[in-house]
Amino acid sequence: MSPLSRARNAAALLTLPLLLTACAAAGTEQAASGPPKPGGTLRLGISSAPDCIDPQQTATNASINVARQLVDSLTDQDPKTGEIKPWLAEKWESNADSTAFTFRLRAGATFSDGSPVDAAAVKASFDGIKALGTKAQLGFGYLAAYKSTTVVDPQTARLEFSAPSAQFLQASSTVSLGVLAPAAFQRTPEQRCQGNGLLGSGPFVFESLKQNQEIVLAKRKGYTWGSSLFKHQGEAYLDKIDYKIVPEPGVRTGSLASGQLDAITDVQPVDEPQFTSNGFTENIRPNPGVVFNLHANTTRGVLTDEKVRQAVLKGVDRTEVVNTVLTPSYKAATSILGSATPLHSDLSAQLAFDRNGAAALLDGDGWVPGPDGIRTKNGQKLSAAVVFSPVFNQNRSVLELIQQQLRKIGFDLKIEQHTNAETTQIQLAGNYDFLWYNVTRADPDILRGQFSTKSGNRSRLTPGNPLDVALDAQSSTVDKAKREPAADEAQKLIVDHAYAIPVFELTQVVAQSAKAHAVDFEASSRLQLFDAWLS
Repeated sequence: MSPLSRARNAAALLTLPLLLTACAAAGTEQAASGPPKPGGTLRLGISSAPDCIDPQQTATNASINVARQLVDSLTDQDPKTGEIKPWLAEKWESNADSTAFTFRLRAGATFSDGSPVDAAAVKASFDGIKALGTKAQLGFGYLAAYKSTTVVDPQTARLEFSAPSAQFLQASSTVSLGVLAPAAFQRTPEQRCQGNGLLGSGPFVFESLKQNQEIVLAKRKGYTWGSSLFKHQGEAYLDKIDYKIVPEPGVRTGSLASGQLDAITDVQPVDEPQFTSNGFTENIRPNPGVVFNLHANTTRGVLTDEKVRQAVLKGVDRTEVVNTVLTPSYKAATSILGSATPLHSDLSAQLAFDRNGAAALLDGDGWVPGPDGIRTKNGQKLSAAVVFSPVFNQNRSVLELIQQQLRKIGFDLKIEQHTNAETTQIQLAGNYDFLWYNVTRADPDILRGQFSTKSGNRSRLTPGNPLDVALDAQSSTVDKAKREPAADEAQKLIVDHAYAIPVFELTQVVAQSAKAHAVDFEASSRLQLFDAWLS
């Protein structure tokens, strides 16, 4: 079957259960191909054109997957444990209320213009991110309370915040707070987006960009200051990374299958089975952060009624969603946070599918089934709309299945598709019943951005509620023993009150040819290609 025919048939195939389990037999394939060796250009197919490759301005996966290779961060985060580990900083400490963080920098690291990675450069970089304002789409939130950086000595920088910011320690490991050379800020933000003057200390440097076609990065010669989590030290193995922009999933998979590409990102569920054998491998990692969910506006229509929201939560069969529309690579949600998120709480029991329980809640609340099966109460239909954008190919298919599931409890879910820009405006205006989205971050503070009345407040809650208290508490200390109970309480409150209806965890699926190895993920499920190599 041709790639285009396969793409046309994808919608039909998505209604069938996919029972094959995808796996990345990393140990086996490496043993067969021998030890890693340097050299070569990795031809990597990505699903969309990066809107900007300046690490400090990126927000989309496509942009971050390029930008991560260009900069180092003060710290790194262990994908398995969530622990923060040394990178540009060899050690650090914070004060008691997490309003000041002091970093001791390792010696010898330099930017691609030869200037040193020192405390003055750290100050210039963080001041530069703050000056970007909302152009620093992710960093803006991480540095919301940032005041200043003090150069204690050439290798020591102290960052101060106006409010408790325990989340900053994890943020310091992200690409969004990657450190750029002072000279980079002599260029405009728009120039840096296109790679002009993009001076990082990372293992690769920017080489060229052809709009909507490809981006090429080259190995940084003399690189010896890699993260403590990297599998080898010294320079990267690859000579170059050639990101080929191939939006059409069928063309992307066909190009890998025919040998025109060495690896591809965003493998669609319907295409997974063809890359689990015959020399191909798949590398799979769930996204940490807020799972795909129906986020309720508690001030609109029937969703002002907590029992209605709780009935919807019980009426969604998450296992059926995964088995029917997705694949076993994906996980049914077990909390509002994905299972790869540090301090994730397993709330599987509270999220168990219970159609009878949902019906009992609605019966007790006075919602009576109508002739069309949709319940009514005092002349009002049990109906709400969900606003979504197709950022993930299966979003509509998932929502249509949830729509079918909720009809069986007498709830009419209307589906409204919008562009990303339109959805953002609708969200900011509060003009929605349900929002459908996910947000990636390997830290529980991601909840504060969506639920706190001091931040996104997508549920439109009243200030000073118990959820605010829990979210503030988890933000006030880096001490896990104190932070974990607060993060647990926040997750339980969100599920108990059904402020949001968690459904499934987004998963990153990368397929590799027999030639490509270790096309891997960092803790935020973005590509880390320092250890990637070609046989």
